[in-house]
Amino acid sequence: MRRSTFLALCSAVLTALLLSSPASAAGERKPSEAAGTAPKASDSAQVDVYKLKIDRSVSLDDAAESMRLRANALNLQLVAELPLSKQVQAVTGKPQRMITIFQFCDAVTAKDLIDANPDFSVFMPCRIALIEGKDGTGWLVMMDVNVDAIAQEMRVPDALKNRIQEVRRALLEIMQAGAKGEL
Repeated sequence: MRRSTFLALCSAVLTALLLSSPASAAGERKPSEAAGTAPKASDSAQVDVYKLKIDRSVSLDDAAESMRLRANALNLQLVAELPLSKQVQAVTGKPQRMITIFQFCDAVTAKDLIDANPDFSVFMPCRIALIEGKDGTGWLVMMDVNVDAIAQEMRVPDALKNRIQEVRRALLEIMQAGAKGEL
């Protein structure tokens, strides 16, 4: 098995965005959709949320650094880091709990998935959110996709499905390193 899931991450915020956008089974837009009526999302239920608590002995900054280092070791590129809480603080002037969204990518697998079906682009790049809970507890959250079901539904060749599964495993390893503060 190769680079696990490009379909495996995201925070609750990003999952909500995904669930509110047209799904792959929606196909071509109908005239009523062009006129402003939202297209119906597919009934596909292969998306869930994977949430991992950060060990209390690990600071949120250390968890973030551990994820960066582990991604690098696994050859999964960190393509963006969105300090959402800092952006909100800049706008509101009020201190915020930490919310940072990390975006990782295996560019070759991403391109091959888009070649197989452009609808895969809604899952990219893979995202892991680092969230400080109201009680100070740190959480790592990502979209967790049923790779087998998605691969079957979208007719992904086995070799590509195996690479998606490798990316998914790498993302889980990145989260576990962050949660434990492992370098």
